[in-house]
Amino acid sequence: MLATEQALNLKARATLAEVLARTVGREASAFREEAGTATLNVENKGLQDFVTIADKRAEQAIREALLTAFPEDGFMGEESGGRQSGDGLWVVDPIDGTTNFIRGFRHWGVSIAFVAAGKVQIGVIYDAALDKVYSATRDGGASKDGKPIRASDVSDPTRAIAILGHSRRTSFEDYQAVARRLYEKGVDYRRMGAAAIGLARVADGIADLYYERHLNGWDMLAGALIAREAGAVVHVPPMLAALGDGGPIIACAAGLKNEFAFLREQAADLYEQM
Repeated sequence: MLATEQALNLKARATLAEVLARTVGREASAFREEAGTATLNVENKGLQDFVTIADKRAEQAIREALLTAFPEDGFMGEESGGRQSGDGLWVVDPIDGTTNFIRGFRHWGVSIAFVAAGKVQIGVIYDAALDKVYSATRDGGASKDGKPIRASDVSDPTRAIAILGHSRRTSFEDYQAVARRLYEKGVDYRRMGAAAIGLARVADGIADLYYERHLNGWDMLAGALIAREAGAVVHVPPMLAALGDGGPIIACAAGLKNEFAFLREQAADLYEQM
């Protein structure tokens, strides 16, 4: 149970997570440039769902460093699994946006979250396109390479940009319906293929909405905290659901929360405000 920040030494954990995200992200990027697609050892986990040797190496490096420094913590990674074994749990996606990474699209990153007392306490994302690290601690604000960031102050949907995510775990027709509803409101929208980076864009005021009908915990938790600490309104599944089966996420500029309320109303029982 989280008694005080000092009890879990969140500052030390956040600092290490930032260093690891940047180091591992840069190493993966360099490996991709030097090795090329042919030597990434791409494996299929499912339809349009891939894993590479870079994912596995990155996760192993992050796991070993975190658990060496904080052996009392638990670890859950996209590639190796794992569950909570102590007061805190690291939740890691070593390369979010693996398909982009494989094909050479710029939008991918490293996502590291730390969960304790049923809440995300630390969120760190390395953004490969910008070579920057986004970071937040609960109630401590959000930053990009140490400089404070804020979500946008846009309140007019005709000036807004949304980022939508979609996977084959959910209905394509539902995705199309959301896109149409946004279009009717005058919102422009994009699809990037990397949820962590989309959430970082909301935190940074570059986009005004990130929505996806289903994400796993390692995809969303770090970015959700960073967006929240930057002033965005964030709705996520309850923690046990997020860590178990995953679920939907909404992160939007505060001035647009009413415009995007229809997203939450479609499945209100699946969300809680972060």
